[in-house]
Amino acid sequence: MKLPMRNLILLVLMLAASGMAVALKPTKKIADQGPTVELETLIPKSFGEWREDITSVAQTVDPQQKEMLDKIYNQTLSRTYVSMQGYRIMLSVAYGGDQSDAMQLHKPEVCYPAQGFILHGKQADSLQLQGGGMLPITRVSTSLGNRNEPITYWITIGDKVITSGGIQKKLVEMSYGLAGNIPDGMLIRVSSIDPDKALAYQMHDRFSNQMLAALPPEARVRMAGSR
Repeated sequence: MKLPMRNLILLVLMLAASGMAVALKPTKKIADQGPTVELETLIPKSFGEWREDITSVAQTVDPQQKEMLDKIYNQTLSRTYVSMQGYRIMLSVAYGGDQSDAMQLHKPEVCYPAQGFILHGKQADSLQLQGGGMLPITRVSTSLGNRNEPITYWITIGDKVITSGGIQKKLVEMSYGLAGNIPDGMLIRVSSIDPDKALAYQMHDRFSNQMLAALPPEARVRMAGSR
């Protein structure tokens, strides 16, 4: 084969590969295909034994962290709830309409130490849901001075719950991308100021179950994925 002909074939193959990459690039955002997500109305201010505590303010993110979160997410919501027995839970939800490579999740084990907290531990766990099913979650233990704050969180990409932001996130994104879709995503964080981690995680599970049970089916899929 003459050299010019070989080069021509290689050029054709490269152009074909480039064209295929463009054709397979996802262009449709899932966030634009259904009802608009409004965190303020998506999550009830009262459910089960919990009511929003308007006298308390959820943990305030420092200005630099807030600027970063505003770049990553379209919406964020922070509320403090109090139970009938007086136990307080801080809920933080962050929603991004584009969870592609340009939109990376900002997980508690990263953002808490960035604000001066000490990270004592992190472990994968699961939440037994009312009505059946298991929700993969992550437990994180942090402290700042004499403030001990156990954290429970989970992440959704589209209608899938993931337990890490690495390969698993990439695989879920690819599964959506093959269908031409760009998934949206949520990070749901539940925490409390409590030196008793076991009690705190028990209350987090109780709170999360009652919150999810209070949501209509479509909102529940947004918050906890489809199982």
